[in-house]
Amino acid sequence: MTIDEYPFRRLYPTRWNDNDMFGHVNNTIYYSAMDNASTYWFREQAGLDPFSSHWIAVLVSSSCRFVESAVWPDVIEVGMRSKHLGNTSLSWQFGLFRQSDGALLATGEFAHVIIDREGARRPIPLPESLRALVTSTMLAPAPEPTPAVTD
Repeated sequence: MTIDEYPFRRLYPTRWNDNDMFGHVNNTIYYSAMDNASTYWFREQAGLDPFSSHWIAVLVSSSCRFVESAVWPDVIEVGMRSKHLGNTSLSWQFGLFRQSDGALLATGEFAHVIIDREGARRPIPLPESLRALVTSTMLAPAPEPTPAVTD
């Protein structure tokens, strides 16, 4: 698994105080890095303004599988791609990599539900523009075809 498998990427520099008493970046920082990436994607790519857009994305589920420890001053490169598009929700896959050597640090998943910001704050159908954006830009790249073996 490499960062190239993720269409959206965001750098997340660790800070001295991110290290815990065991000498590595605390597990909560990985969640923060994923949340940071998804928030920037919604704002920069999907045009979400949390103060004026008619819809917002609410996180309803998250998970993380830790592979290798990061240690300050590592920079974490967070990759993000679409996992599933539902009627009112979308889910994401994340890969967190050490920028200096490309080592996989963790993988994660988030599920967001789209709700109306002003009204009853209940789930609403994914806006078609959001669905089209995810479909056209956030799918994992197709794997390279395996060359045929000839004798």
